[in-house]
Amino acid sequence: MAFAIRNLSVLAYANGFTLWHYKSGPDERSKLTAKNFFAEAEDMLADGDLIVVNTATGPVLMAMLASGGVVQAMIMR
Repeated sequence: MAFAIRNLSVLAYANGFTLWHYKSGPDERSKLTAKNFFAEAEDMLADGDLIVVNTATGPVLMAMLASGGVVQAMIMR
């Protein structure tokens, strides 16, 4: 499934940091970490933002890297 901006919402915002929630539907975690999966929301996302994602295989916390024209999320371990 492709990125759906309607499934992205803000949970909290302070001092230039945003905590997001994204409902991925049937997407596996590996698809969410693909380069530019979140590109449609690039103008809203910033380096270091965190995204709580509900995936088909369970919840995951991701850190956002959004700079230089590349938008990528990395799974926090």
